[in-house]
Amino acid sequence: MNDDRLDILRLRRIDRLLYSVFITGCEAKIQMRVVRTFEATIANPRQVSDGLDQIGHAASKLWNVGRYYAGEQWDETGEIPDDGELKSELKGHERYTDLHSQPSQRVLEELAEAFNGWFGKRRNGDDRARPPGYRKRGDAHPRSSVSFKAAGFKHDAQFQRVRLSKGRNLKEHRSDFVLCEFELRPDVDLSEWSVQQVQAVYKYSEWRLHFVCRDTIDPEPSGDDTAGIDLGICNVVSLSFGGESILFPGNVLKEDEYYFSKEKAKCDDARSRKRLRIDQKRTERRKHFLHTLTKHIVAECSERGVGTIAVGDLGGIRDDENSDSRNWGKYGNLDLHGWAFDRFVQMLTYKAEAEGIDVEPVSERDTSKTCSACGHADDNQRVERGLYVCGKCDMAANADVNGAENIRMKVTPSPLQDRSTGWLAQPVVRLFDRTAGLFRHCSEAATNRNIPTR
Repeated sequence: MNDDRLDILRLRRIDRLLYSVFITGCEAKIQMRVVRTFEATIANPRQVSDGLDQIGHAASKLWNVGRYYAGEQWDETGEIPDDGELKSELKGHERYTDLHSQPSQRVLEELAEAFNGWFGKRRNGDDRARPPGYRKRGDAHPRSSVSFKAAGFKHDAQFQRVRLSKGRNLKEHRSDFVLCEFELRPDVDLSEWSVQQVQAVYKYSEWRLHFVCRDTIDPEPSGDDTAGIDLGICNVVSLSFGGESILFPGNVLKEDEYYFSKEKAKCDDARSRKRLRIDQKRTERRKHFLHTLTKHIVAECSERGVGTIAVGDLGGIRDDENSDSRNWGKYGNLDLHGWAFDRFVQMLTYKAEAEGIDVEPVSERDTSKTCSACGHADDNQRVERGLYVCGKCDMAANADVNGAENIRMKVTPSPLQDRSTGWLAQPVVRLFDRTAGLFRHCSEAATNRNIPTR
C-alpha cells in the first residue's frame, strides 16, 4: 500500500455518529458524519389525518400479508424468508402497491428483522421468545409507522412542508400525495441539514413526523483535560473538573414523576386519551430536560478544554445479583425507574463527540467510599446524605462531588498531595428554570422564581 496516500483507513459507527478518516501524505483530516432525528408536530392535522390514516393502515395490512407468507414458509421449510425474498414474492400483491415502493420495501425489511431477532433468541435457547405477530385488533388494523426515503417525499424547507407519496392503489385523481405542514423546535433549521428520510409516526393518538438528517462536520479536539460525572437522583449529575465542580439537582424530574404518577392513577382506563396525554407530556418534559442538561454539560466542558468525559457506569443498578429487580423502597423505586440513565449517556455521547470530546464509561466501584484527596477508603466515611468526611485526612466534601472526582481520576490520575479541596465542599449549583427552559446559576434561578437567597 502506498504510504503517501491512504484512501480510507477505517469506517466505524459509534451510536448515532459516523466517522470517516482520510489521510493524505502526513496530514490527517477527520470528518464526522452526524445523523440526527428531529421530531415535528403536524400543523394541518385536519387536512392530512385521513391520508396518513390510509397510509398507516396500508402498512399494517402489508405487514400482515408478509407475516402470513413468512409463517407459511417457516412451517413448510423450517426457514425464514429474508427481506429480498419477501419483496420479490409480494411486489405484485395489491397490498404492496397500496404504498409507494420504498415504504413497502421498508415494511418488509422490518418484518424480516423482527423474524431474525426472534429466530436468534430461539437459537440461543430462549423458549419464551415469540415470533412477530399480526398487526390487527379485532377487525381493525392499527396505524403503523411509515418510512419514506428520497424518492418518496419532497421537502420544502422554506415553507416547512413535506409531500409524502401515496401508492398506486390509494391515489385519487390529483390527490396522489399527502401535503403536511409541520412545526419544529425553534432551534432546529432543516435547511442546514440533508434530509435522508421522513417517517410518519402515529403515537399518543396523533400523527407526527420524524426527519432523519445527515451532515458532515470537522470537529476540532476540545483539549486534553478530563471531567468526571457521577449520576444520581437527588443530584442528577455531579460534574468534576479536578479544580472546580458543578451540581445539577434533579428536583424537577422528581416533581414531574410524582405529579404524573398521581395523575395517571386517577385514570380508570390505561388506554384512555387522557392517560396517553399524560404519558406524552411526561415523556416530552423529561426529553427536554435531558437534552438541555447534556447540551449544558458539553458547553461547560468545551469552555474548559476537556477532551474526555468519564461517566460512572450504572449498568445493573436496577437488578440484583439474581437479575431480579432491586427493591429500593416505595419512593426509591419511583425515582430510580423514572431516571433514564442510558438515555442521558446516549445524548451526552453524540453531543460531546460533535465537539471533539470523547465519553468514556467508568466503573463506579468504591468511588463513593474513597477519599479523592488521600485515597483512603472506608464504608463509614459518608456520614450524612450529601456529606463525606475522610476518617484519615479529615477532608470534608460534598459526597456526590467526591464520587465524580474519583471517577475522573480513574481516567486521569491526579497527585494526591498538595491539592486544594475547598471546591469539593462548595460546588457551583445549576438549577433548571422551567420558564426559560435552561439551566441557571442557583442565584439567578431563585431570582427568576422570586425565591429569597441566602
